[in-house]
Amino acid sequence: MSNPPELLIAASGLRKTYFLGRRSLEVLRGVDLTVSRGEFLALRGASGAGKSTLLHLLGGLDTPNAGDIVFQGRNLSKLTSGAMAEFRNRSVGFIFQSYHLLPELDALENVCLPARMARVPVTECVPRAQRLLERVGLKDRMDHKPYELSGGEQQRVAIARALLNEPALILADEPTGNLDSQTGEGIIDLLCAIQAERQATLIVATHDAKVAARAPRVLQLADGLMATSV
Repeated sequence: MSNPPELLIAASGLRKTYFLGRRSLEVLRGVDLTVSRGEFLALRGASGAGKSTLLHLLGGLDTPNAGDIVFQGRNLSKLTSGAMAEFRNRSVGFIFQSYHLLPELDALENVCLPARMARVPVTECVPRAQRLLERVGLKDRMDHKPYELSGGEQQRVAIARALLNEPALILADEPTGNLDSQTGEGIIDLLCAIQAERQATLIVATHDAKVAARAPRVLQLADGLMATSV
């Protein structure tokens, strides 16, 4: 009998409220979630349902008002700011809808950023970045600045950057949202292939049913709560 999958994330009772002057906006109202190592799951929900907020909490970009996130046995709420920064850099790869590439850097330099922040020697991080850019089909575009690349090419750079430090968790927030349908399908094909190759844990937030259908497990966020799997 095979062993049960190793638990990577256990989140419980997550609440997040944003305060806008005298107004408050409760986005998450007690979300529970478990994710196994190597799992690929999709988060669905309408715009404003809290998908991005949940990804930000899981990746340490934001902190909940209540609840706990245990990542590989470590409670993120107990980490110091320095330890949290190291967690984000080494354990999580982010892929954003708007790419978030630095315009003054070329594709290779953008991909190298996470390793440079982790003080990985240039002699080690540059060959690794080059291999990743080749893997995502940008072998001949490494010296191009973001404005010289199409949207799909910029998203491929962002994927390579997210993979550079070999993170345990990859978070993709509407990764096809700014792309046409054909280019978006290519990006999802690439993410699925890389997830399978590396047995990486991948969580994709999307409102697109076609994107969500590629994931073996789909969860629905509605009214700040996790609904039944769809």
